[in-house]
Order: sequence, then structure tokens, then C-alpha cells
Amino acid sequence: MNSLKLDERLERIEKLLIGNKRVLTFDEACDYTGLSKSYLYKLTAAAMVPHSKPNGKVLYFDKEKLDSWLLENQVKTKNEIEKEATSHILRKQKA
Repeated sequence: MNSLKLDERLERIEKLLIGNKRVLTFDEACDYTGLSKSYLYKLTAAAMVPHSKPNGKVLYFDKEKLDSWLLENQVKTKNEIEKEATSHILRKQKA
């Protein structure tokens, strides 16, 4: 049981350290995004995720760009859609 607590604490510390880094390695990017290594590799090979290869071999990821990429194509909530619809109707009525 002590070993489990220690492992959990180490995992939390590692996540905190990754959170403070700006540039992530491939493995860190997988941990950060929750994507599997094979899927992230496919995305980099297809140039669908922002990344850098300064030496032509090793992949690096800018955390801010990863965050932006992860948040692309956001789905609006029902509440946001209803507010936009109401606003649109009110604008049409004024015109």
C-alpha cells in the first residue's frame, strides 16, 4: 500500500513538472495530451499536430501550440447556441 501512495505522489509530481515546461518531448506530449504514442506519431507524420524536428529526427512540441490544437473545433453548449439564437432574433426584429 505504501508503494501505491508513493507511485501516485511521483505521478502527480511528474505532471506538475511537465506543466511547468514550455517545450515537451514526444513522450511528455503523449502524457500531456493523453494520446497514445502510435496515434500522436500518426498525427505528426500527417502534419496534423504542431511539432518541431530541429535535428530531423527528434520530435518536440510547444505546449501552448498543443493547447491551441487540442482546443480547436470546440463544440458550443446548448446554452451558448440558445443565447446566439435569441440575440440573432432580437437583432432581426430591430431591423
